[in-house]
Amino acid sequence: MTMHLSAPVLCTGLTYTWPDGTPVLRDLTWTAGDGRTGLIGNNGTGKSTLLKLIAGRLAPAAGSVRVAGEPGYLSQDLTLDASLPVDVVLGVAESRAALHAIESGDTDERHFTALGDDWDVEERTHATLARLGLGHIGLDRTVGDISGGEAVLLRLAALLLARPAVLLLDEPTNNLDREARTRLRQTLADYRGTVIVVTHDRELLDHVDQIAELRDGAIRTFGGNLTAYEETVAAEQETAQQAHATARAGVARQRRDLLAAQTRQARSARYGKQAFADNRMDKAAAGTMKRAAQVSRGKQQAVHEERLTEAQNQLAAAEERLRDDDTIRIDLPDTAVPAHRTVLTLEGLRLRTGRTLGDLRVHGPERIALTGRNGTGKTTLLRTVAGELSPAGGRATVHVPLRYLPQRLDLLDDDRSIFDNVSGLNPHAVPNRIRAQLARFLFKAHRADQPVATLSGGERFRATLAALLLADPAPQLLLLDEPTNNLDMASTGQLVQALAGYRGALIIASHDEHFLSQIGITRWLRLDADTEPRTSGRQTGEARTVEG
Repeated sequence: MTMHLSAPVLCTGLTYTWPDGTPVLRDLTWTAGDGRTGLIGNNGTGKSTLLKLIAGRLAPAAGSVRVAGEPGYLSQDLTLDASLPVDVVLGVAESRAALHAIESGDTDERHFTALGDDWDVEERTHATLARLGLGHIGLDRTVGDISGGEAVLLRLAALLLARPAVLLLDEPTNNLDREARTRLRQTLADYRGTVIVVTHDRELLDHVDQIAELRDGAIRTFGGNLTAYEETVAAEQETAQQAHATARAGVARQRRDLLAAQTRQARSARYGKQAFADNRMDKAAAGTMKRAAQVSRGKQQAVHEERLTEAQNQLAAAEERLRDDDTIRIDLPDTAVPAHRTVLTLEGLRLRTGRTLGDLRVHGPERIALTGRNGTGKTTLLRTVAGELSPAGGRATVHVPLRYLPQRLDLLDDDRSIFDNVSGLNPHAVPNRIRAQLARFLFKAHRADQPVATLSGGERFRATLAALLLADPAPQLLLLDEPTNNLDMASTGQLVQALAGYRGALIIASHDEHFLSQIGITRWLRLDADTEPRTSGRQTGEARTVEG
């Protein structure tokens, strides 16, 4: 790989290991150039760890990182103090205070020092907020007054105001509705600097300049967006599969040739022995013939063995070029619900946000998509159904065992292993059965004993999903709040496969339209800011709307 000392980001020989000894990155070297780079890879490969190393949030065990200036970093597990004023989060509170003091007639030198050349701080701040759809947020409000999606955009606005040369974004579209995602993509398109973004958002990845794939401890960069990357990989895999088939045929052919040669040699040896026994050949001639045959057999054996070894090496090389990613395998018959059975009843339900949902019944294995803008009450509805919040009016009655997967994956104890967490939710299960089920969620053998604190976002999600689905009793109603947050594309595909094996009812809040299109949604419940909730059912691709 060619190194460019002037590159915005230069990683050399990076190695990082978790405190428990689990290796994450080992001797990684990578150069990130100008423009927008989508950093992709399976969960657990170290994408978020790499961003933290570049951002200076983690120190490598070996190697070095060079970054042009102070990078701006947006974490995927963003938490903001709810009591902080918006201008403090944006990093402009001191400049604003100095500007207001000067405008009120206070000519103290410290105000001019604090303000510097930033006389347009408020205009610039309001323009940045407006660009991200946050123009309605006052600078003197507190973070507690805004939604989770708005908090992500607020943090991004703070980074943009700081004008870093390198912007590092870890799952920036988490919790963002469609309009907010569109604004984010446009903002990044206009950004004049280096952007490295870890995301599962296909639309965002189709607006980057290059894709960097972290796989097997190394990064390979592909020019173009996600679609171009997928086309390249598909073509490479087709070629690799053809080469693999040819190599396998070559190994089989060389084995046949070696066996045929050994058979001929054995037949020749038997002929010589028989000729000597029949007195058709004297002892000296027989000895000469035997020595010549041994030399010939040795040479032929060596040639055939060399050809077989070469064919086996070619097969091994072909196998290395094949992508063989594990997938979740799950079948949960205990979760099956008859189509006529009612699993959830909402009667005159009014949420604590003030929104009225009225009446709703969920039957059998329905799959309901809960959609709407940020702040319309999707999470509040799920938490109310799960019993975490009391309704402001009416009632929600759940008629079957229920499990709830929140946006924040905090159901598991970080200090305990995956196995111990699942065992705690299923105390009557035989340990071997739990381990067998965890293996279906790709936590095989010793990986089931890995501490939860060391898991990536996608691995934590998978472990949490395993803990919920393997709990006793098995859930027949599953509530999922933005389940594809922090999941790479491979893990999202694994989630789709896992849900295909789930036979209960689902209510899923998600902004990921590609994901929703894959899981067989049977009904849509839309919570819009300015209208009453609406439900619609889909049959063979056609929609029918019923007023709620």
